[in-house]
Amino acid sequence: MARAPKGIDPEPVTAWLAAEVGVAPPLDFDPIAGGASNLTFVVTDADGRRVVLRRPPTGHVLASAHDMGREHRVISALAPTPVPVPPALGLCTDPAVNSADFYVMDHVEGSVVFDRDDAMRVDETVRPAMARSIIDTLADLHSLDPDAVGLGDLGRREGYCSRQLRRWQRQVDEGSDRDLPLVRALHDRLIASIPEQQGVGIVHGDYRLDNCIMSADGTVAAVLDWELCTLGDVLMDVAGLVTWWGDSKASGRLGDMPTTVEGFGNPTDVLERYGQRSERDLSSLDWYVALQFWRVACIIEGVRVRHTAGAMGDKQHYDDTGARQFIDYSLARCAEALDAAS
Repeated sequence: MARAPKGIDPEPVTAWLAAEVGVAPPLDFDPIAGGASNLTFVVTDADGRRVVLRRPPTGHVLASAHDMGREHRVISALAPTPVPVPPALGLCTDPAVNSADFYVMDHVEGSVVFDRDDAMRVDETVRPAMARSIIDTLADLHSLDPDAVGLGDLGRREGYCSRQLRRWQRQVDEGSDRDLPLVRALHDRLIASIPEQQGVGIVHGDYRLDNCIMSADGTVAAVLDWELCTLGDVLMDVAGLVTWWGDSKASGRLGDMPTTVEGFGNPTDVLERYGQRSERDLSSLDWYVALQFWRVACIIEGVRVRHTAGAMGDKQHYDDTGARQFIDYSLARCAEALDAAS
């Protein structure tokens, strides 16, 4: 019998993988730690072959937030481009197999540099190359013509930021278990001052170092976590990269970001490098950083609620104190960035 954690129905999933992907049963399903949204498993077959399976959380799922078909479509479309992605192997939309859609991709060799401890293990001479590759890969993504790669209908082209504001406010309104008046107040300030969108591009939606698999030489082997990908204003990705570059003086996750380690540079270096690779005007980036902090607060609120409800399999052991503190911090940083933008 295959060993399977919560979120995997081993017998039908094994049969589907054997038929559609060609794995050799019996299979082991090992959860990948660190994800806070969709569930990810490394699947190892009897011959030692490894593939990766992604599925939504097991409960308390908002309809538009965990679209497996969308992720599968994006990585399939980007496969022939300069943007490195894991090879897509299959998509299952039959709920009889595992109660929810899932997709499978090939396992990519490399490492995920998740926190400062991971970054400290990266050779000092490799860290600058890693930083450059992360920034250059984002610029490569933003240079793609969505129509040319078959993603021209992935989303609406205009009004990206206003849609983001509506979407995440709605998810807080519909999914939160508490009142968050500051979220609404900052939403109203943001929506009243949206900069003009500069063209249209493919927006990853959650781009940072720890959402990539890195090769030993510091190059990006594969960009992961495409669940928020759409068309729109690519400066949101740039602001997200700056936001998640981190601050070693901050507490919580932003203080533990790997890019706060010496050798990766700082957010100013990020903007300078990106500016060398892109013709987009970055003068209004403070506003986008404000929106990023606000959006982060909304996303973490959703994660907090899912954990509290047990959708991530850890209800009995979950303490939401850290999540609440991070949400408060993100909303405060949003207000600071909005003040700087005005």
